[in-house]
Amino acid sequence: MNLRTIIYVLIAGIISFLLISFEDIKQVKEPQEVYRVYLKGKSIGLIKNKESLENYIDQKQNHIKKKYNVDKVYAPDDLDITKEVTYNEKITSIKDIYKKIEHISPFTINGYTITIKGITKSNNEGQTTKTKDVNIYVLDKNVFKDAVTKTVQSFITKEKYDDYEQNTQKEIKDTGSIIENLYIKNKISIKENKVPVDKEIYQTSEDVSKILLFGTTEEQQKYTVKSGDTIEDVAFNNKISTEEFLIANTDFKDKNSLLFEGEQVTIGILHPQFDLIEEDHIVKDEEVNYETEVKYDPSKSRNYSAVEQAGVKGKKRVTQKIQKVNGETTNVVTVSTEELSSPIKEIVVKGGRDQSSLPENVPGYGQVIATRGQWGWPASCATVSSGFGYRWGSLHDGMDISGCGYGSNIFAAQSGTVVAAGPGIFNGSGYAVLIDHHNGYFTMYAHMCKGCIRVSTGANVTKGQVIGGMGKTGNATGVHLHFSLWTGYPYRSGRALNPAGLY
Repeated sequence: MNLRTIIYVLIAGIISFLLISFEDIKQVKEPQEVYRVYLKGKSIGLIKNKESLENYIDQKQNHIKKKYNVDKVYAPDDLDITKEVTYNEKITSIKDIYKKIEHISPFTINGYTITIKGITKSNNEGQTTKTKDVNIYVLDKNVFKDAVTKTVQSFITKEKYDDYEQNTQKEIKDTGSIIENLYIKNKISIKENKVPVDKEIYQTSEDVSKILLFGTTEEQQKYTVKSGDTIEDVAFNNKISTEEFLIANTDFKDKNSLLFEGEQVTIGILHPQFDLIEEDHIVKDEEVNYETEVKYDPSKSRNYSAVEQAGVKGKKRVTQKIQKVNGETTNVVTVSTEELSSPIKEIVVKGGRDQSSLPENVPGYGQVIATRGQWGWPASCATVSSGFGYRWGSLHDGMDISGCGYGSNIFAAQSGTVVAAGPGIFNGSGYAVLIDHHNGYFTMYAHMCKGCIRVSTGANVTKGQVIGGMGKTGNATGVHLHFSLWTGYPYRSGRALNPAGLY
């Protein structure tokens, strides 16, 4: 090979190398549009077509379509697909991208997220608590709206609800009641969005109603009725209130409805997910109890007892504003009181000398039987806003008397010795008085107004003596007296009894 040939070969080689290098450079620098896929903020690959991945997800999730009866399934919420320009970077197959997604994040479907905002609540001692936000997922927002209506009608009869909504409530002439205002205190938002399929997505208003009432869709406890059972007995023995029983068992009209041996009823403790506020205007006639005066005749035997003058109850017409939260009375304000007839005192003559006797505890759930008139009513009004019994799974160990007004007189129900008086006697009691009646029985008067207590520890008091004023200290939502009766010292060795049995 001569020199010229060698030079030609070298030149040809150089030219070929340059051409190949130019092509490589051309390929590297030639831009291409692709889509980068991010899952939870981390890149998992590049794809050529965004719609191809979306369609692949939709095709592979037919079981979700069937389960929720929807037409399309979408990518997870935390999947982002962004367009970018790159050079000769490896493209990932749609199938591989799908495999990376399906085991990490849930796919989504069109639906609605309902958020029920929690409420900040405070007592009169400055302590605050806030209920948690609640999220409910549905495919149709009307399912939620229907469930809210059903839940509201659990606390208010359908007839009363319809009359309020349609503005057809009957005007009060002599006595009666109307709903003046009805609203849900919580803020509720309804947002249309993509709902992850790993959430509990509700498709029926019945399921949502269970959530709103009980906080769960799980089957509630059942009870098989026994011979002789009453609604009040079944409710108390299963640690729920009569009202809760009626809400959970809508077939029964009221607490006097008959139960039949062998039938099953629902025993569910309510855990409402919102606060339904009902404000009522009510006019009612109340009986006024008469006092009983006992005279003792030493010439008669101790077993002798005769009514010298029959007692007659009086009557008064009371107008009140009542607030309820989820069917439970929380505040009563008496607007006016009109006496319709005065009570007539009963006079009883007994044999022997003057002596005090006290009631005896009898079998049952906290019932006490006492001689009529032996125990005095502890307040200047007669409205019992909440009785003795279970509510929301806890025992309400006394009766709440409301409507007398802030600072109104509270009376000792029977003679005895004050063993505690002041704030914080018991948790949540606020300003309170505890009286020992020297027979194993104690009475407590809670939520008095600050500065209203008129007796001190160690003082002897007589039946009917003013011991304080009504207030709303401690865990109280409104002005009322919490009056409780105990055999034994309260919250130690004592047992709460139903004070209604005294009257």
